[in-house]
Amino acid sequence: MPSLCRSVLPCLLAIVLLAGGMAVGTSNLAHAQVPTRAEVDAAKATPLPTDPATVLAVVGRNRILLGELSPRVETKIAQVLEQTGEKVPEDQLHFVRLRMTRGLLAQTIQNRMLREAFLLDQVGTQAADKRREAEATMSAKARQMFYETELPGLKEKAGVDTVAELDEKLREQGMSLAVRQREFMDQMLGSLYLRGKVNKDPSISLSEIVQYYQAHRTEYEHKARARWEQLTVMFDKFPNKQAAYAAITEMGREALYGGSMQSVAKAKSQEPFANSGGVHDWTNQGALASTVLDQQIFSIPTGKMSEIIEDTNAYHIIRVLEREDEGVSPISDVQDDISDLLRQQKIQAAQAEVMVEVRRRVPVWSLYPDDFPGAKPLTQVSARPALQR
Repeated sequence: MPSLCRSVLPCLLAIVLLAGGMAVGTSNLAHAQVPTRAEVDAAKATPLPTDPATVLAVVGRNRILLGELSPRVETKIAQVLEQTGEKVPEDQLHFVRLRMTRGLLAQTIQNRMLREAFLLDQVGTQAADKRREAEATMSAKARQMFYETELPGLKEKAGVDTVAELDEKLREQGMSLAVRQREFMDQMLGSLYLRGKVNKDPSISLSEIVQYYQAHRTEYEHKARARWEQLTVMFDKFPNKQAAYAAITEMGREALYGGSMQSVAKAKSQEPFANSGGVHDWTNQGALASTVLDQQIFSIPTGKMSEIIEDTNAYHIIRVLEREDEGVSPISDVQDDISDLLRQQKIQAAQAEVMVEVRRRVPVWSLYPDDFPGAKPLTQVSARPALQR
C-alpha cells in the first residue's frame, strides 16, 4: 500500500524536482525549489480552475485555455506519484498543480507573444481580413515544415510508423499531435521574428575584451596546479609493507623500462584513477588529501619518474606531466572565452530589448499576471458557450 506522505519535504521533493522537465515561470517561479509548509499553505488561497475551457490568458487576439496545459501537468504528476509510491495530501498536490500550470502558462504566453509580433510585422496596419489571410498563409507554411522536418524525428523517437500511433504515444504523455504541432508553429514563427530582430553574431572588439579582462582579473587568478601519472599499491592489499614495497618496485621497473606508466597503471595500480591509466587531470596545489603527494607533485622535476613515495596507507610512484605556477592567466589564453561570453551577453541584451518592444505591441491578460512582466489581470472566464436560459 502506498504511504501517506505527511511531511511536505519528501513528497514535493519528488514531484516538483523529479518533474523538473516541466517549465517554470519567469519571475518568482524561476527556480523549482522544494517549498516550505508556509508556501504550501499560501497556495491554498490561489484558485486553480478545473474546467478545461477556462481561458487562462489572452495574448493579443489569441486565447490560451486550461485544457492546453492541464493534461501535461496531470500526466507528469501521475508518473512521479507512481514512481515514488506515495499518497500525497491534496494541499500539496494543489501547490504542485498550480506551480506547474503557471510555469507552462508563462512559457506559452511568451511563445504566443512572439508569434503575434511576427504576424504584426507581416501585416502592419492592414485590415482584419488581410491579417487573417497572412496568418493562414504563415500557418500553412509552418504546418508544412512541421510535417517535413519535425514529424519524422518525433516518429523515430517514439518508435512508431504512423501518425495515428504517434498521436497515441503523445497522449500518453499528456500531449497530442495537434498540440505539438501548434507549439512547433508558435516556436517557429517566434524564432523567425527573433532572427529578424537580433544579430546572432555581434562583433566583439579587442578593447571590449581587454576591458572585461581588467574588470574581472581576479576570476583569472589561479593557484599552482599540475597534471600527473600515478602508480599506487595499498598496504592493506599485501601481507606486510615489505611485500607492498616489492610490488611498487616491480611496477616502477616495468614502467621505466617498458616506457608506459599508463599501461602498468591500468593493469596493476590500486588507486581510483587506475582505469584511466593513473592520469590525474589539472589539480590545484593544496587540494589533495595527501600532503605527502601534494608536496612531491609540486616539487619534483616534470617529465621524470619519482622515487618511491611512502604515504600513510600506500606507496606511490608519480610522474608530473605538466605544472603551472600560481598566477593570472594571460589575456591571450582567455580572450576566446571572453569573446564568446561577451557575444552571448550582447545577444541576451538584444533579446531582452526585443521582448520589451514585443510586450509594448502585444497586450497580455493573464489569470496570474504576476508571473509575466506587463501582463494585466484577467477575470476568469470560460470559452464554453453560455447556456441558454
